[in-house]
Amino acid sequence: MTPGEPLIRWDWIVRNLDVIGQRVGEHLVLTGLAVGIGFVISFVLSIWIARKPRLYALVTWITGILYTIPSLALFALLIPVTGLSLLTAEIGLVGYTLLILIRNIVGGIRSVPADVREAAIGMGYTERQLLWRVELPLALSVIIAGVRVATVTTIGLTTVTALIGQGGLGYFILEGIQRFFSTPLIVGATLSVLLAVLVDAALVLLQRQLTPWARATS
Repeated sequence: MTPGEPLIRWDWIVRNLDVIGQRVGEHLVLTGLAVGIGFVISFVLSIWIARKPRLYALVTWITGILYTIPSLALFALLIPVTGLSLLTAEIGLVGYTLLILIRNIVGGIRSVPADVREAAIGMGYTERQLLWRVELPLALSVIIAGVRVATVTTIGLTTVTALIGQGGLGYFILEGIQRFFSTPLIVGATLSVLLAVLVDAALVLLQRQLTPWARATS
């Protein structure tokens, strides 16, 4: 950035609207894949843990280690194996969702009152019916809260994948730093924050639609 140059060049933004739209789409795809795959893995592990509680400490210990590895270090470890690829980005992003999602899914299931479970069993519910008809519906608010945290976190982490050529809004941040050009840097950072806020708001609305009883009791 040269002296006297404006902080934001609006003409650059207008000329690059198509590229900005493309990068927003890439960011959403990278985030959606990571959270979706992470949720499936976490859900399976959480159901397993709910039936075998002694596994909780081991699973959260392993996912906790994954969560504490810096993203750049994790990508550096993966690149010799999977290259500068979408797979490399998604392995890292999915890994960071697991601890958050598992804790919330297991916590939601465990928060179901014991007397509710006993009543369902007394009515003849099988273990599978108890899970799908009682425990998961009552745990839904806690589960979606975990999805919200994992999604917002992943939107932020996805910006780092630009360093391995996977685009997203981090592309603009990287371009701004490399060219000492503030406009793309500000665009990338601002849109990342805005995207996180909008997606979180959408998930709040989804939560309210799926759990109307929570509004009635609040």
